[in-house]
Amino acid sequence: MTDAVVVGSGPNGLAAALTLAASGVQVTVLEAADTIGGGTRSSALTLPGLVHDECSGFHPLAVDTPFSRSFDLASHGLTWRWADIEWAHPLDHGRGAAVWRSVDATAERLGSDGRSWRRIFGPLSRRFDDITEDFLRPMLHVPRHPVKLGRFGAYSMLPAAVLARRWSTPEARALFAGVAAHAFRPFGSPVSSAIGVALGTAAHRYGWPVAEGGSASIGRAITAQLGELGAKVETGVTVRSLEELGSPDIVMLDVAPAAAARIVGDRMPKRISRALTRYRHGPGSFKVEFAVQGGVPWTHEESRRAGTVHVGGTFEEIAGTEKDVLRGRMPERPFVLVGQQFVADPTRSRDGVHPLYTYAHVPAGYTGDATTAIEQQIERFAPGFRDRVLARHVTSTAGLEQHNANYVGGDVVTGANDPLQLVFRPRLALDPYTVGVDGVYLCSAATPPGAGAHGMCGYNAARSALDRLAR
Repeated sequence: MTDAVVVGSGPNGLAAALTLAASGVQVTVLEAADTIGGGTRSSALTLPGLVHDECSGFHPLAVDTPFSRSFDLASHGLTWRWADIEWAHPLDHGRGAAVWRSVDATAERLGSDGRSWRRIFGPLSRRFDDITEDFLRPMLHVPRHPVKLGRFGAYSMLPAAVLARRWSTPEARALFAGVAAHAFRPFGSPVSSAIGVALGTAAHRYGWPVAEGGSASIGRAITAQLGELGAKVETGVTVRSLEELGSPDIVMLDVAPAAAARIVGDRMPKRISRALTRYRHGPGSFKVEFAVQGGVPWTHEESRRAGTVHVGGTFEEIAGTEKDVLRGRMPERPFVLVGQQFVADPTRSRDGVHPLYTYAHVPAGYTGDATTAIEQQIERFAPGFRDRVLARHVTSTAGLEQHNANYVGGDVVTGANDPLQLVFRPRLALDPYTVGVDGVYLCSAATPPGAGAHGMCGYNAARSALDRLAR
């Protein structure tokens, strides 16, 4: 029987394991931490009974993919929940804007900018199923839907500062700034619209759901199905070299590229080792979890009903902070992503106290404490917030990397989204999952299609391994 070892139990490692096991491969998953899940772990970080997502909290690209359609994770305990509003963006004096699942509902509330919002996201959301069929794969392939992908690509290639000119009101421009900031890129750089266009379109097509009971439910559901297929999962096992694994037919590495080069060692061709070692990581995140009595008192009413709230002020303010972060300067008023998963999933709260998920964009490896800056940003748009905080849990950039070795310097998206690397991650290759050694594959979020708990990096890598076995 063909056997495989998967190193790392993040969503991609588990997706690779399940894809292999379902094809009759005998699979063992090895995880260095004491719990499985990587970026999808959840726990009571502040007060007993409150469920906090330790990293990934929202999953817009996970609900309808080749991986999700291949396995019945719902029957193994995975349930998706949606907030009424996908994301909101408060501005000063109670102003702001919000995105609903419906393009029309969103556009109607954007006044004079509604027509432009509808013109961009309406056609994209209607065609997004076909578009994702192409962009959830490695970039170097013959597209199945070239015209639809071309329209998506035309917007994505633009700098965010250029695409934002489609809107004139502060509300609409800020709404796009918040979602574009997920790229951790300066708004003037090429392709800095890509993540914003993708996530914005996904919000209208699939929404930004959360996993009921916490993101850990994703790992639990996959692990339950793995158990039914006879796979083994072992925690507390750190793998430092291939020699420790024996001689399995397939090795899947759900690790950062440089770590893959270290594990494979001299068996990896030098040109590939150099490429993986030189892989560029992006800015960091500084994470603070709060236990909040009664929720956040946003002055922008719609922000109270949103699953995600982007906190950073106007388009111009966020553009400035993202530029500072990439240059290694900590902004006084950082961009802060606030997750209100409890709005969609009340099971995470207890007795009127809600778990609040926040992280600020900070320079890579930032050694300071951004807690006060995060609180001040929220207080700016929600006066009285601090008075409602009952407990905090802080995770620095170093803490994020210690918690998950793939997050080098606090880089939670596992790689800089600069133009070349966004398209050709982790290296220029027809099959980016291979590492130049027969049977060994890289399957982390450093491979296409990139960050997220969609599992497609692992699924694609596993399919590559199975195809090679068949040949």
